[in-house]
Amino acid sequence: MKLQQLRYIWEVAHHDLNVSATAQVLFTSQPGISKQIRLLEDELGVEIFARSGKHLTRVTPAGQAILNIAGDILKKVDNIKQVAQEFSDDTKGSLTIGTTHTQARYALPKVIHNFMLDYPQVSLHMNQGTPMQIAEMAADGTVDFAIATEAMEHFSDLIMFPCYRWNRSVVVPKDHPLAHRSTVTIEELANFPLITYVYGFTGRSKLDDAFAAKGLEPQVVFTAADTDVIKTYVKLGLGVGIVASMSIDKEGDPDLVAIDASHLFESSITKIGLRKGTFMRSYMYEFIELFAPHLTKDVVSYALQHNNKADLDALFSQVNLPVL
Repeated sequence: MKLQQLRYIWEVAHHDLNVSATAQVLFTSQPGISKQIRLLEDELGVEIFARSGKHLTRVTPAGQAILNIAGDILKKVDNIKQVAQEFSDDTKGSLTIGTTHTQARYALPKVIHNFMLDYPQVSLHMNQGTPMQIAEMAADGTVDFAIATEAMEHFSDLIMFPCYRWNRSVVVPKDHPLAHRSTVTIEELANFPLITYVYGFTGRSKLDDAFAAKGLEPQVVFTAADTDVIKTYVKLGLGVGIVASMSIDKEGDPDLVAIDASHLFESSITKIGLRKGTFMRSYMYEFIELFAPHLTKDVVSYALQHNNKADLDALFSQVNLPVL
């Protein structure tokens, strides 16, 4: 068994079983990958991938178990490289973040700007997706950090650090009946068509819970993952928008009126998730603290060493999270 063979099966499994695409990514040949996978299967005495002719069709149950272990091994190999690089030069490297549009557009720009000033030789990469997608990326090692509000609690391989609380605002055009109101009620919002986030995005579940608590059904007529898209359709007069308050930009949205709705909805908490066993470079600690100043290196190190839920709940229960 060779480390290269484990990398081949891992990459094939994460490129939709497309050996040709995997070969391009790894700068090698398709026949070479296919041969090495066959040699590994022959050595192990089980099929990792089921086939139809020359095409791989699915991962077998045995293959899935092998891939889980292979992923852990490849992560440890990467950690060895990171350790060596840390001791040779802790100002160089790369950092990959998975996050949603709202975080990327409104919460992260200043943090990333300051980080890049402090670490000009660290290449920074951002992958956007749904909360579930980016949590999966963190769990399988595709990204170093996942930053989101929802979904990460479903992944036992992730350690989650609470960063800040946030709530929502109602946005309407200037000629809307609610435009001159300083406050609104859930009952009033139930009378209007609503435009808000797709379920599973940006704390959408808190909105649905608030309506359900009053025995009401929100008239959601349009949903999107992108806050700017939501505001665009509100400007067209298609409905009342409910968006993260951090996304309100008075200069950028002069045609909209924002009404604070924090009294209507339970606040949400944005978190950073990272995979258990991740080797932390110095600049990774720095990035986390820039994003959430209460998450100092000492706090993060403690959480990584005491990563059971009871210890983490006790650790963070005393933290007064900032509000964005």
